[in-house]
Amino acid sequence: MIPFATLLRIALRTLFIQAGFSPEAMQTLGLLYALEPAWPHLYPDPAQRQQAVSRHLSPFNTHPYAAAALIGGILFYEVKLARGESTPEEVARFKQTLMGPLAALGDGFFWLSLRPATGALGVALVPSLGVWAPLAFLGMYNTVHLATRAWLFVEGYRLGGGLVMRVAQLKVPMWSNRLRSVAAAVAGGMGAWLALSGAALGSGGTGLGVGCLALGAGGVLLMERKVPPLALLYGAALLATVAGALW
Repeated sequence: MIPFATLLRIALRTLFIQAGFSPEAMQTLGLLYALEPAWPHLYPDPAQRQQAVSRHLSPFNTHPYAAAALIGGILFYEVKLARGESTPEEVARFKQTLMGPLAALGDGFFWLSLRPATGALGVALVPSLGVWAPLAFLGMYNTVHLATRAWLFVEGYRLGGGLVMRVAQLKVPMWSNRLRSVAAAVAGGMGAWLALSGAALGSGGTGLGVGCLALGAGGVLLMERKVPPLALLYGAALLATVAGALW
């Protein structure tokens, strides 16, 4: 009922789910913006279209990447509703039930696992790639991020509430733990590499070791002052890049 080209437009619009964020409605404007291309195909009658928009004026908030799954699922139920096979309550129930769980799942996987792992790998590539290492980080991170977002949208549109079982089959907590292990292993490897490099530099190595210790202590202090971990990660990568260029 919804043409492929329109679905593609909606999927691309999910990238801007945070653009209209507000403390009162949170991501509601982004949700309405993403869904807007579907209404002419589902509800040719303007009155029905207005009712559809009104259904989604309530506050909406979830992980920005996982929002693609919810938007796909909302379309699944809106298509059924347009055919007379569902009710507005079912659409609202789907949205309200999954917002929280998908937010927690997205935070745990993307923010706390994937980003640290790919960030650590990007930093580890600085000695060989130099200033191109940040691009390697962005490539690794966004390959997984964009592929996952596209998959979530397709599965949400295809399965509706059945999306829950599909996501459960992915064993996301297991992959999150593995990614955190990768981040820790890479960070440890970088520490060993710095220690060996410092030993080979003689007196210069002492300064390098002290500098690394000071950087680590400064990072802990900044985290205690609520500085975002991502800012610390980018800052460390920038300092490593500058140090590599000037050494």
